Amino acid sequence: MTDVRKMQQAPQPHAVDLFCGAGGLSYGMMKAGIRILGGIDCDSSCKYPFETNVRAPFYNYDIFDITPDFVASLYPIGCPTILSGCAPCQPYSTYTNGPAHRQPARQPLDKFAEIIHELRPEIVTMENVSLLTRFPIFEAFLHSLGRSGYKCTYSVVRCSDYGVPQRRKRLVLLASLRGYINLCPPTTTDSQPPTVRDSIRHLEKLEAGEASSTDTLHKASGLSETNLRRIQSSKPGGTWRDWDEALRSKCHTKNSGQTYSSVYGRMDWDQPAPTITTQFHGYGNGRFGHPEQDRAISLREGALLQTFPADYSFTPQGHAVPIGPVARLIGNAVPVKLGEAIGESILSHLRQCR
Repeated sequence: MTDVRKMQQAPQPHAVDLFCGAGGLSYGMMKAGIRILGGIDCDSSCKYPFETNVRAPFYNYDIFDITPDFVASLYPIGCPTILSGCAPCQPYSTYTNGPAHRQPARQPLDKFAEIIHELRPEIVTMENVSLLTRFPIFEAFLHSLGRSGYKCTYSVVRCSDYGVPQRRKRLVLLASLRGYINLCPPTTTDSQPPTVRDSIRHLEKLEAGEASSTDTLHKASGLSETNLRRIQSSKPGGTWRDWDEALRSKCHTKNSGQTYSSVYGRMDWDQPAPTITTQFHGYGNGRFGHPEQDRAISLREGALLQTFPADYSFTPQGHAVPIGPVARLIGNAVPVKLGEAIGESILSHLRQCR
């Protein structure tokens, strides 16, 4: 029988989030019951959303400029320690042209491994692009964790399995000094996936280029006359092949453009959205057209599809909301519900290994 008194007296786990961004992973772990001690990121625009929503200090440092001793100083004594990190690995993403000629001289993932080795937190978690598993840098990262005494598990997960209304797939790694740790089972099923309708149907209608008077984040990019005609001719779940010939771009007539069927598309109300990228605010950047309104989805709609709560704030009240920079914060984030699943998995593991 479980000793309830021991459960009540167990110290709360504490986490530091490297490459924290706007706080998607931290906010999700916080919802699960983990205390967030701080976030570290080289992008100063992350400070406001991280501190305002996660309510923990933000440290504007490049990962290569911090030391394990600095990270260690953030943790209290006597509590389970968690270190999370979503090291930027854009060269390994399907949304770039591949890693062959664009690998930086210094790899953030290597620096992350160095900090782990010196700091030795009890738990490590990393979320990243799914294709990272195919490259030697990931194998080296696993070997480094093993040499430091960690038991590791990882898998490429469908975010929709954890309540995220996207077809997004991400690599999730969990490592522990206490034993193997697994991601909790999916919370949704293939027969009832979370949909675009579930997330954004309730929001007020907007025209292209318009912003809500009650929610400054519910703001949509403008459209050229040509793109307005294109989206008016687009069907939910369809492609540019639905358009009249006169509306098609020159690139669509080339053999190299025939496979890009996901650009200039509308979302389908009753399906998960495509992966929300940093460019989701642009109708021509993917299948980011609203299911029925003649515009790309708004910043708030993108944030909701990333499972940020409806009141998550990305800019100070009364300040202008720049579409491109805020879309980048939203698209780069770990979906909050995936972060919550990661947090719950960590807490379950710590309870079992007490």
